[in-house]
Amino acid sequence: MPDILVTDDGPIRTVRMNRPEKKNALTLSMYDAMAAAIEEAGTRGETRCLLIAGTPQAFCAGNDIGDFMQMAAQGGGLGAPILRFLHALARCQKPLVAAVAGNAVGVGTTMLLHCDHVIAADNARLSTPFIALGLVPEAASSLIAPKLMGQARAFSLLVMGRPLAPEAAKAAGIVNTVVPAAELEATALSAAREIAALPAEGVLIARRLMRGAADEIVARIDEEAEAFRQRLTSPEAREAFTAFLSRKK
Repeated sequence: MPDILVTDDGPIRTVRMNRPEKKNALTLSMYDAMAAAIEEAGTRGETRCLLIAGTPQAFCAGNDIGDFMQMAAQGGGLGAPILRFLHALARCQKPLVAAVAGNAVGVGTTMLLHCDHVIAADNARLSTPFIALGLVPEAASSLIAPKLMGQARAFSLLVMGRPLAPEAAKAAGIVNTVVPAAELEATALSAAREIAALPAEGVLIARRLMRGAADEIVARIDEEAEAFRQRLTSPEAREAFTAFLSRKK
């Protein structure tokens, strides 16, 4: 079964991360598949809302550690598929709904900042351990998070790496609704259908006005990516990854 499942149900396109054995850690091929699904949805008049979901045990464990180590060894930064996915999020023309269960780590959290409506299960846990790994935030989170949740909360999440429980994420403005895990999928699909039932052009115009120009977000994604590239080969990052892999053994 593919690691990314894309299904269309009337006006709703669901993009599901489906690598449960690795807690939906994203490989470069998964980034490419998700980006393609989002980009193509923008060309489909019948698609009115996208729903991003994981599996019941985990939303997304962040980047695949093997790909990270390979990028570091090659002296590169965020791979082209990762940037393609982040740019697709930033330039997405259709409303984005997310259904989050279990851990949302790194990009699993920062992708939520691009979503318009986020439903979290009561077992969700958001975290961004970038600095602890010797890296920097990505996905324009350094721009969006302070605007959304304030400088203090954003610093706690992005720099100190303190995780957010569902209710705290709701209070911070990342999550709209917290529900029991058993109700997550139905609630998220209901929200997506509610959005899809609204006048499509009005939704797109209102969303564009609320979000502002995508170019500023894309520029920050690229600025972060350059800093990420430099940090990935730094002594701090090498030491942090070595310690992380030692704990995994």
